[in-house]
Amino acid sequence: MPTYNPPLRDMQFVMHEVLKVVDDFKQIPKHAEIDADTINAVLEEGGKFASEVIFPLNVSGDAEGCTLDPVTHAVTTPKGFKEAYKTYVEGGWAALGCDPEFGGQGLPLVINTMFYEMLNSANQSWAMYPGLTHGAYAALHMHGTDEQKQTYLHKMTSGEWTGTMCLTEPHCGTDLGLMRTKAEPQADGTYKITGNKIFISAGENDMADNIIHLVLARLPDAPPGIKGVSLFIVPKFNVNKDGTLGSRNGIYCGGLEHKMGIKANATAQIVIEDANGTMVGQPNKGMQGMFIMMNAARLGVGNQSLGQTEVAFQNALAYAKDRIQMRSLTGIKAKDKAADPIIVHPDVRKMLLTAKAYAEGGRALQAFCAMLLEKEHGHPDEKVRSESAELLAMLTPIAKAFLTDNGHISTNACMQVFGGHGYIKEWGVEQFVRDNRINMIYEGTNTIQSLDLLGRKVLGNNGATLRKFGKLVGKLVEEEGVNEKMAEFITPIAILGDQMTKFTTEIGFKGFQNPDEVGAAAVDYLRVAGHLVFGYFWARMAQVALREIAAGNTDPFYGAKLQTARFYFGKLFPETATLMRTARAGSKVLMDTDLALA
Repeated sequence: MPTYNPPLRDMQFVMHEVLKVVDDFKQIPKHAEIDADTINAVLEEGGKFASEVIFPLNVSGDAEGCTLDPVTHAVTTPKGFKEAYKTYVEGGWAALGCDPEFGGQGLPLVINTMFYEMLNSANQSWAMYPGLTHGAYAALHMHGTDEQKQTYLHKMTSGEWTGTMCLTEPHCGTDLGLMRTKAEPQADGTYKITGNKIFISAGENDMADNIIHLVLARLPDAPPGIKGVSLFIVPKFNVNKDGTLGSRNGIYCGGLEHKMGIKANATAQIVIEDANGTMVGQPNKGMQGMFIMMNAARLGVGNQSLGQTEVAFQNALAYAKDRIQMRSLTGIKAKDKAADPIIVHPDVRKMLLTAKAYAEGGRALQAFCAMLLEKEHGHPDEKVRSESAELLAMLTPIAKAFLTDNGHISTNACMQVFGGHGYIKEWGVEQFVRDNRINMIYEGTNTIQSLDLLGRKVLGNNGATLRKFGKLVGKLVEEEGVNEKMAEFITPIAILGDQMTKFTTEIGFKGFQNPDEVGAAAVDYLRVAGHLVFGYFWARMAQVALREIAAGNTDPFYGAKLQTARFYFGKLFPETATLMRTARAGSKVLMDTDLALA
């Protein structure tokens, strides 16, 4: 059976030693009194909840799955899920980062981000039920009317009600402009919603008293395409004026998907028949509110793969230390055993270090993005707010796609460490591979994220935002450029930073002549950008480690951090050279292939 230990020490390192989040909080009035001890104490308790309450349900939940009553349309979650959710609500975990006006604790988002990483490691299927609620909460908090906020946010903050985002339909996924769900205006200002949605994560459950579905639909006079989409609140149970639950609304689960992974989460086919709904925001402007949810979800999905990478690494490392097979190429290492532990073999170490490097780099990026979001909404300086929003917009597709691709690489590498034992259920690592696989697909496939990064976030403003991130890299290079001990970390990012300008300009010029050139290069481009971002954070982590060691700190944590940084720059970062070459191969080798694909 697998095990899980919350990586609290590394979380503390990222927050307090690398990013120095408390210093930033002092500039944000609502968090000015937050200190490191508070952050650490909350996450320590959060780690206990993740490892002791929901992790034990991960394997059993996968085996049991969810069941649907075809008569009542009720979904029963696996044994223990409902009780664990009650513990979650009673512990106040749902309210961590929510607005105090609606009963939230108002704690910094970075705490919630780290907490959810642990939930995802412990049980991604379970974590998705409350996780989807955060996106729905954010959309209503930003775009809902005062009446809507008062009606829904208190119960969503407490966790008594969960939330979903209902986008996909049977005939259209990412291309929401093709959507057919209809919204008919009523005399009282409400709407009757009719349509069908599929792939709705956590779309039905027996854990919460009500589910607040945020549904995209079209008004009768809506213009075609994405410009004719509106957003509606469609609750599972109608809510009375006094806040109590009323009649069952015309929205229900018509079926559950049979899936490769996340089997304990109810991925629902949602049927909507003359359901009561209220509009969020303005008519035909539904994507404004939905993008709040989608961007939150994209960061959340990256966090899901970060969690899967971490737990897979922990279990593969423990196995590699225990499993004996063959002898080391450089001589016997375990003289008292018939063979050496497989951790002595170079390629086993490569697989383990790949997962470790991608987990620790991903953790730094997730924390950085959480701080940007905090500054975007809470910093008193308007310039800081706008620049944080701009940088976060560029990093979001990287956080989603790079972390989930890396999660796929890492969980598969960890399964490989187990050999044949990894392919069977007994050790649990194959579940990490299966559960992670969806993360590359939903909330916009990683190709969609790549097109968003290159087409919109980089070329869309002629590389202005990319140059702003480049200034962060340049500042670090300037700080450490003459430090010989930092050269192995600084030189690679300095070179890639310079190459990115020419690389981006070249793709942009070719794309101007033929848009398929952007499509052909985008996926490779995102991975190059991802490595630039990871390289920056790994250099910063190495910088801190070197300073601690130079100051006489003998904690092996810092030596381990340096070794992992050296592995990352030696074995993973060089992928960028190949990626730039394949991106430059252009679209002809892809599009001039009618005979090959006939």
